Amino acid sequence: MNEIKCPHCATVFNIDGAQYADIAQQIRNVEFEKDLHARLAEAERAKLTEIALAEARVAQQAQTAAVAKDVQIQTLKAELDKAATVQQLAVTTAVSATEKQLMEAKSRLALQKAEQDARDAALSALHSKELALKDELIERYKDMKARLSVKLLGETLEQHCETDFNRMRSLAFPNAEFCKDNDASGGTKGDYVFRDFNEDGIEYVSIMFEMKNESDLSSTKKKNVDFLAKLDKDRNDKGCEYAVLVSMLEEDSELYTGITDVSHLYPRMFVVRPQFFLAIVALLRNAAQDTILVKAELEQVKRQNIDITDFESELEGFKSAFGKNYDLAKRRFDVAIKDIDVVIDRLQKVKDALLGSENNLRLANDKAVSLSIKKLTKGNPTMQAKFAELEALDNEEAA
Repeated sequence: MNEIKCPHCATVFNIDGAQYADIAQQIRNVEFEKDLHARLAEAERAKLTEIALAEARVAQQAQTAAVAKDVQIQTLKAELDKAATVQQLAVTTAVSATEKQLMEAKSRLALQKAEQDARDAALSALHSKELALKDELIERYKDMKARLSVKLLGETLEQHCETDFNRMRSLAFPNAEFCKDNDASGGTKGDYVFRDFNEDGIEYVSIMFEMKNESDLSSTKKKNVDFLAKLDKDRNDKGCEYAVLVSMLEEDSELYTGITDVSHLYPRMFVVRPQFFLAIVALLRNAAQDTILVKAELEQVKRQNIDITDFESELEGFKSAFGKNYDLAKRRFDVAIKDIDVVIDRLQKVKDALLGSENNLRLANDKAVSLSIKKLTKGNPTMQAKFAELEALDNEEAA
């Protein structure tokens, strides 16, 4: 049983479980509906409140955005006005600075022009002095050349080239030879011969040099081409690979201004001015260095060919000597055979003679064998009596 107390009169009732459950269900339904309506009403109020707040927030945000946009627009306008002012100020400043720099540049240019004019004047004066000294030197050189003999002129050029070479010998040409050509066995000779060798002592470049100079006052002016044929002959006679004419001739020629290749006239030949003497030596030497290996192989082949040639020569000499000895021996053999034939003929005759003598001796022997005392004493009583006495004495002695 369950007790229920009335809230108004405080009367206590006793009800069973089913009744209590029914009353409790009624109470729960009423409270639930009441609570549900209250919550629905509250939710509706909250919804309306939120909608109002959202509308208020949206309106406030729109107002705030509009205010911010207006502020941004005002700020941009201010910045634009400021930028225009700054740009105008920068343009003004730049124009002012440029005008200042232009004025300074004009001032420096004027100063440099004045300095250049001063330098030009000083340089012109210096050049005038140098030209005067040069003209004087030229006159002195011409006067000196006029007093020098042709031989001395040539020797002076040779000494110049030799001095230049010796000055660079130990640095650039440690293994090279540069000496005068004193061999006139071919009828002529050059002035100098240059030969360079590799570390193995194999020659890989050689140059025949001819130096030519003449007096400015000489009545008969020589030309470079007048000496090329002799130079080529000297090159071939001395076994040189290149030929170089160091020349002071034809000074006004536009052809002979430095290093001139005249290989179209004569093979491997050049005409150079004295100041290019070392240059042509270095050029030809450096060009020939690329062929050192080839020349070494060629030299080895030449040596092999020389060895083969020497062997063939020795073989031919041996064959020739052997042939001569054979011919001599054959002639002597033929003479000996002929002498032997003669001796054989003589011996045959001796043999025949001896055979004839043998026959005679046989006959004589037969005659001697058939000879007896009886035959000897036949018809000789005295000798018969003597032999009879001798026989009687022999018989007595035997008895």
